[in-house]
Amino acid sequence: MGFDSRNSDIIILGAGMIGLTQALTLAAHGLRVSIIDRVEPANLPNPQTDGRVSAINSASWNMFDAIGLAGQLRPHGCDIGKILVNDGLKPGALDFVPGDDEGPMGIMVENAVLHRLLFQAVQANPDIALHLPAQVASCDRKEHRVEITLDNGEQLSAPLLVAADGRGSRMREEAGIIMAHWQYDHSAIVCKITHEKPHGNTAYELFFPSGPFAILPMLDDEDGKHRSALVWTVSRKDGPAYAKINKRAFVAEMMKKTGGFLGDMELLTDRQTYPLGFHHCSHLTADRLALIGDAGHGIHPIAGQGLNLGLRDVAALTECLVEGARTGLDLGETQILARYDRWRSLDNMMVSASTDLLTRLFGLPGETSSKIRRMGIGLVQRIPPLKAQFMAEAKGETGDLPKLLRGELV
Repeated sequence: MGFDSRNSDIIILGAGMIGLTQALTLAAHGLRVSIIDRVEPANLPNPQTDGRVSAINSASWNMFDAIGLAGQLRPHGCDIGKILVNDGLKPGALDFVPGDDEGPMGIMVENAVLHRLLFQAVQANPDIALHLPAQVASCDRKEHRVEITLDNGEQLSAPLLVAADGRGSRMREEAGIIMAHWQYDHSAIVCKITHEKPHGNTAYELFFPSGPFAILPMLDDEDGKHRSALVWTVSRKDGPAYAKINKRAFVAEMMKKTGGFLGDMELLTDRQTYPLGFHHCSHLTADRLALIGDAGHGIHPIAGQGLNLGLRDVAALTECLVEGARTGLDLGETQILARYDRWRSLDNMMVSASTDLLTRLFGLPGETSSKIRRMGIGLVQRIPPLKAQFMAEAKGETGDLPKLLRGELV
């Protein structure tokens, strides 16, 4: 520990991927950070059992590059060279393929691998103090400081508290921030699979009335077996049943959904089931408090943008805080937090609303709905400017980008 963590510049609650990234971006600019989480370091996710993966878009990758983490991540990442979108297995696919002079659409990384690499980088950083496992016994956001007492009796103080404590954020609740939320009639089944034919660095997003069926490319294993991650959205009532049917029956269902275009398939990990919901906060800030990631918003995984949306929060908050610190402002100053809230609220709302609309549109049953979806897919495929806009959105390159998402330190 390189400093007295009783007096940090920022306290972060939550040592998930978003909280750890936020700590690293702030420390990269000379700010001292304390992280609190109840997780035991030995209980971090295991790539052998955790089926979750994330598509890190090119803007988010720029940020990892700027803070010196891209080199460690690169050997574990699989390029997305093409995204193929289709209404089930019917004719008329929409394909997103970057130009020869462009980078990939994104890079697939296993969540457990990303989490471990971030954690190791945080452990090695002298400007970050880890308080693990620990819980907040009391939090007092006073006029000039935030005072926190941990369950082990330790006391921490900083001008600002950043809540990266997930969907059920205690700090959001204590601050009384209003949140709109609802549950979808969907659960996501997540697992890793092997398949006979190579994926060709293609991410497949197939839409069925029961929900999207996504196959996301991963690196081959040491034995040269082709691997992908599966995110299969089914109705909430069917989720537990699909997760528990025997492997042979589950693989048969996967083969039916894909029409066998990847050849024979096998399960590589256990199947995990996650109920899906939507939540969006009216504000991302309160007195000496800022929300990032799932603490402030949560969307359906239909567009694969959940992690990237949180990373945009990280980049924007870092820029607001670093520029505020340079002008001598208190890091919990209202004008710094107001700038962050304005910057992120509209973008979060637009992405959340469009994702919710997609979820509802692609979930409508019946042949008429299918024809409308195929017509929309066909229009995007045939109109280059529209297609280019969708590609830019997928790569995270639209809107008012913070410097970190352009690959620059603030």
